Amino acid sequence: MGDRFVAMAMGFRNTAGAGKHQAVALRVVSDRSVFVNCRMEAYQDTLYAHTNRQFYRGCIISGTVDFIFGDASAVFQNCLLVVRRPLPNQQNIITAQGRLNRRETTGFVLHQCRIKADNRLADASLPPIRSYLARPWKEFSRTIFMESQIDGFIHPEGYMPWEGDFALKTLYYGEYNNHGPGANASGRVKWPGVHVIQKEEAKRYTVDNFIQGSSWIPATGSLVRLGLSS
Repeated sequence: MGDRFVAMAMGFRNTAGAGKHQAVALRVVSDRSVFVNCRMEAYQDTLYAHTNRQFYRGCIISGTVDFIFGDASAVFQNCLLVVRRPLPNQQNIITAQGRLNRRETTGFVLHQCRIKADNRLADASLPPIRSYLARPWKEFSRTIFMESQIDGFIHPEGYMPWEGDFALKTLYYGEYNNHGPGANASGRVKWPGVHVIQKEEAKRYTVDNFIQGSSWIPATGSLVRLGLSS
């Protein structure tokens, strides 16, 4: 993809199935790319938000393990994240952001999104599966969930380690003004980098401040909220 790639009302699906493990439906490297009302569907590693600035508005993204991953500066706004039933020996993790060092300005922001389980994952007659918001793919992994609806299937700890204590002292995971039964942060893991953030901190991760969206998103015709909703 070249810079300023725009996709509207398109579908991206990898049909390999859960048994094939990593199977990317879409890899994005385009700077200032915009995806509006699109659907990305797979199981493990659905969306590889690889690098550069990216904006997703009104998209449906479904998967199981690390199904949004990469080292882009990406904002997902008004998106529906649908968590599916993985293989019996797996747990679900929505995001695995790959920021490599403190100087990188990358990270994932989920703003005004909804996080829900699909029907098979929610089926009480099937074995329960643990589902988490994030785990650190790289040492300075950074992900922020703000003003979003988080359903109750998310494990109270919120986050899981990658392996051992890797990145637990260097990652940054923030939550701001979320709602729903899965948004209760009282049971979250007690890692140094996991925070319930205040409004002034949350402003750093708006579309305008985090990916300079006011200078390039409106020209695409996409709806966009440049700041916080409240």
